[in-house]
Amino acid sequence: MKLRRSLLTAAAALSLVLGLPTAAQAQNYKSEYRMSLVVGTAFPWGKGGEIWANKVKEKTNGRINIKLYPGVSLIQGDQTREFSALRQGVIDMAIGSTINWSPQVRQLNLFSLPFLMPDYAAIDALTQGEVGKDIFALLEKAGVVPLAWGENGYRELTNSKHPVRTPADMKGLKIRVVGSPLFVETFTALGANPTQMSWADAQPAFASGAVDGQENPMSIFTAAKLHTVGQKNLTMWGYVADPLVFVVNKEIWNSWTPQDREHVRQAAIEAGKEEIAIARKGMIEPGQPLLKDIEALGVNVVRLTPAEREAFVKITRPVYAKWKGQIGADLVNKAEKAIAARK
Repeated sequence: MKLRRSLLTAAAALSLVLGLPTAAQAQNYKSEYRMSLVVGTAFPWGKGGEIWANKVKEKTNGRINIKLYPGVSLIQGDQTREFSALRQGVIDMAIGSTINWSPQVRQLNLFSLPFLMPDYAAIDALTQGEVGKDIFALLEKAGVVPLAWGENGYRELTNSKHPVRTPADMKGLKIRVVGSPLFVETFTALGANPTQMSWADAQPAFASGAVDGQENPMSIFTAAKLHTVGQKNLTMWGYVADPLVFVVNKEIWNSWTPQDREHVRQAAIEAGKEEIAIARKGMIEPGQPLLKDIEALGVNVVRLTPAEREAFVKITRPVYAKWKGQIGADLVNKAEKAIAARK
């Protein structure tokens, strides 16, 4: 009996040294953890989830197994409810959009300010700098554990009616937007008719002609084959980029050993870097080969001159100014300075 007790004590001590779950802790580990995603693995965003899950399994020797739930299926497809569900424990972990989570954490609207980030270096200046740390602290305060940044990409404008080169071209266009007041106000200022709907509902609406257009990254455009549902006019205006955040529910996080937490964090950081590279592929190389592929599908691509883009910037400035106050002038000023100082 003494020998058995000694062996058990030795095993527990070894587990502690190695950071492995003890028998008591192992009972707290779930056989499967639920990861929420808006889109599937055909998209860079979903691919990031797959990479993260695989890396976690490998680094934890199979102690933490993750199942992907694309289409925000854990919450009946309502992407704006994802953050609340994550906080409540309906979802264990997620790679979420700053846009979708902005109704619960208003500072996330920073990334949706029209024409704040003119290039990829500007996105990196925010997410990889002090602003990114500030946002993570706010998310932690809001009840989740943020681990790494990913990226959905620059949201470009498409429609089925005609090329858009000036704000006047947007007059009356019915544009699908996510459920964010800032997006509604931005498109209203531009003279469009913004229509809030989930991504699942949007695609049939394009096909039927009930909705004229949408704004999304080019990786979404190609993976969803939007050219087949009438989206034949594309305007490259880079008005908003959409960073993604890798997060874990706080209680789930606390149920893991410190070493497993570190494995999950490192897996998220590595997956985030890989996912960003996938999201930018074809857009950062000379000549932007992804746009050439899209043109080959019969899509008319409008590349705005700096002066043409400035007309869109000017008309949305009142929306920017109003939301700067709502997001927090200090945070926005910090972001503007980081972008101005970018390399």
